[in-house]
Amino acid sequence: MNTHTKEIAIGNVKIGAGNPIAVQSMTNTDTCDIEATATQINQLAGAGCEIIRSAVYDLNSAKAIKYIKDKISIPLVADVHFDYKLAIAAIESGADKIRINPGNIGKKERIQKIVDCAKSHHIPIRIGVNSGSIEKEIQQELGNTADAMAKSAMKHVEMLENRNFYNMVVSLKGSDVVKTINACKAFDKMSEYPQHIGITEAGTMQQGLAKSGVGIGTLLNQKIGDTIRVSLSCDPIIEVQAAWDILSACGLRKRGIEIVSCPTCARTTINVEDLAVKVKNEFKDVIKHIKIAVMGCVVNGPGEAREADLGIAGGKEHSIIFYNGEIVEKVENDNAMDALRQQVKKYLNK
Repeated sequence: MNTHTKEIAIGNVKIGAGNPIAVQSMTNTDTCDIEATATQINQLAGAGCEIIRSAVYDLNSAKAIKYIKDKISIPLVADVHFDYKLAIAAIESGADKIRINPGNIGKKERIQKIVDCAKSHHIPIRIGVNSGSIEKEIQQELGNTADAMAKSAMKHVEMLENRNFYNMVVSLKGSDVVKTINACKAFDKMSEYPQHIGITEAGTMQQGLAKSGVGIGTLLNQKIGDTIRVSLSCDPIIEVQAAWDILSACGLRKRGIEIVSCPTCARTTINVEDLAVKVKNEFKDVIKHIKIAVMGCVVNGPGEAREADLGIAGGKEHSIIFYNGEIVEKVENDNAMDALRQQVKKYLNK
């Protein structure tokens, strides 16, 4: 986590200044559909989402923010483009933060009106800069580069600071992993405002997970990033789960079931992939962090997975259940999940 950034409050969630890195996602329901949007937000919160963003694209969607907030428990960010009136309407409707690109809002007096409204409601503004939204004059000077993204973000920061507004979060995102990493690193040297990090338009699940893991993981390991979103073209629940997987892999925050499973070899006599998925699904609602190993043979299973809290290693007819690397039970394969379930229950109650 980044300890040199300033602390910013988004509703009841504080980021920056060494606070835990917060997990975000974005709804893909119609914001005007209050019930559907609130239902999805609550499902995401159950999966570990701590800040949610919704698109505000017209006045009705801005006004819906008020009614959605009545039905949810996590901070809601309004995502606004171009129209300053929608930003103001969303703030007045109760948004806990707004996301804008000051460069596409237009005239300076419109920026001033947003700033004044955010000040009066004591909410932060997230400045969002994408690789495709860099100002022409900066592109002409620096090209479509990481340095250009950082300079564009800093220009927008100064635009708000010149209006005595300092309650900001900044994001610099692109679909190019290396450029995004370098842009975030460059901005980190320029500013103490907390960063929301991620790889935008990362793609479908397999590709997006790889790009997000590399991009977000690299930045987190360099102590850059105060909130994260894994952007995927799929169910946003998977975004949230992936974010926690990345935080866990970086040793920063841990939640729920972490699966350790072997890549299989000629000794394998069970379908490891199917069993690993079955174990993950069986305990998907567990919030406490547990590392469970799923191994393909009883020969090396317990030893290779000694760092796991619990584990199961399958054989042709029997499976063994182990606890901190020690074998505690040998059972027939048909009874293996029941035995593992009992050990998980024991672990949760200890």
